[in-house]
Amino acid sequence: MILDQVTDYITGKEIDNVGAEASRQIFEKFLVETKGYAKSDILVDVPLTVQFKGEDYPSVIDLIVSVEDRPFMAITCVAGSIGSYEREILAGARLLYDHIVPFAVSTDARDAIIKDACTGKTIGQGLDAIPNHTQAQALLKGIEATPLDPEKKSGEMIIYRSFNLEKINK
Repeated sequence: MILDQVTDYITGKEIDNVGAEASRQIFEKFLVETKGYAKSDILVDVPLTVQFKGEDYPSVIDLIVSVEDRPFMAITCVAGSIGSYEREILAGARLLYDHIVPFAVSTDARDAIIKDACTGKTIGQGLDAIPNHTQAQALLKGIEATPLDPEKKSGEMIIYRSFNLEKINK
């Protein structure tokens, strides 16, 4: 079976057009052309390995948006219900670095849910609620780098792995 290929908007690489790839391409373009982020502010398929029962489970987070070299948003682009994926990206935002990525976004490129990754509370819904580059700069000035409570790390790994099985070993 030959898969359709598309050129990733951010990286310029040819990739398989499967799953939520169409949503991701639309959202990448939206971040740059509507919200004012530079392509260099956006990382694609950022590796995240979680451990479960002594085994490593490699996966990726679709997009990480940084502002002035500080991770700002962790984003999952989906083909289905965005609400079904909000807990997955929240766990990913908490696990990816030695500090929590402040915002976790689940999107299908038509709608979005934005969560405060430290509290888990929904702080916005809809594409208009995605902060633009200037708003992100202002928001980050008031946000301290917050590490994940070590006692919560294994639980977040279980949640991420459970929600993310289709990306494991991608």
